[in-house]
Amino acid sequence: MHLTRVRFDLTVTCTEAAVNHETIHAPPPEESPLASEATVTHDAQETRPLWRRLHWYKIPLFLVSLFLFILAITFMKDGAREFGPFVRDRLAVTNFADALGFGWLFAYVIMSGSPVAGVALAFLDAGAVDKMGAYAMVVGSRMGASFIVLFIGFLYILRGRNRSTSLGMGLVSLSVAASMQVLALFVGIPLLQSGLLDRFQLGTGTMLSGLMDAVLDPISQTVQGILPGWGVFLLGLGIIMVSFSLFDRCLPEMTLKEKGVGTISQLVFKPWVMFLLGSAVTFISMSVSISLSILVPLSQRGFVRRENVIPYIMGANISTFIDTLLAAVLLGNPAAFTVVLTEMISLTIVAAIILLVNYEAYERNLLRFVDWTVADNRNLTIFMVSIFIVPILLMFF
Repeated sequence: MHLTRVRFDLTVTCTEAAVNHETIHAPPPEESPLASEATVTHDAQETRPLWRRLHWYKIPLFLVSLFLFILAITFMKDGAREFGPFVRDRLAVTNFADALGFGWLFAYVIMSGSPVAGVALAFLDAGAVDKMGAYAMVVGSRMGASFIVLFIGFLYILRGRNRSTSLGMGLVSLSVAASMQVLALFVGIPLLQSGLLDRFQLGTGTMLSGLMDAVLDPISQTVQGILPGWGVFLLGLGIIMVSFSLFDRCLPEMTLKEKGVGTISQLVFKPWVMFLLGSAVTFISMSVSISLSILVPLSQRGFVRRENVIPYIMGANISTFIDTLLAAVLLGNPAAFTVVLTEMISLTIVAAIILLVNYEAYERNLLRFVDWTVADNRNLTIFMVSIFIVPILLMFF
């Protein structure tokens, strides 16, 4: 018995040695000329100066996206005057709960919160909603904006990726956004009602006002002569989504193989670092959907963990209002600017309290809820039904 085992081991060893010998002495595989040329081209690009590696065509693309953004705000402002009665009477957006549910569901439909926030300000300017209603719509837009991250997670599951990891980021994003917005209501509503922020305003500037009067107003008047008011409003909504899409293409491209990503992943364990990083990324991209969507592939490759991204999501949910603040300035409506400023300040206060007072407890409870949600299909179904039923019920209050 022992002799047989020894003989078998010797046979396997000799066989492996023969295979290794053939592998060592085998001629190297022929390299494809195209692959070799691609490698050389990539190396050459890496050695070129930074100014030669920049995509200069993105500068005019950025200017076009900015022009379209301003044009869209103008269209929505002019079209909302006729669209306003439809929202107030047909959709029955007459109180805080109605406006909150409407903004929430609207963000689900277009999978973005910034256009919905812009719509809320246009309705405020047209008189379709008051300051509190516009504030509720803006809050609802942020509640529904993080749904895109959960949607991307489902796409990763369809591609055969790990369910817990794929859905985890979406659930964390939704949970952080929802918890922050609910807590911020206790700060924002009294702050908005007090009128303390009404004195803080930003002017549009002489150059920007001149551009809008000389270029955009004639365009808007021409379009209003062709389309009805609601058509002008919908056209503005479509243009603002196109402007965000063009602006996304202006952002610098970065792959996960770039140098420095691995180093950054080792420096983001402090909550305040991640908070500032999330604020910076969203400030540059002006879209929380973009800054949060990149978390799914990053988590799949092990660059970030759920525990690290909670402060990142907090920062992203605050600085994402930069574009909405710009829209308020373009409208020239002091009440619109106050609404956005109230939302940003209330969220900042809530985030600071969480990070300074008891962040560990907040993180522990939030991750416990996420783990419960992905534990089985029943819990996940309850969660998915709830995030659609709640805004629908709010619409009927």
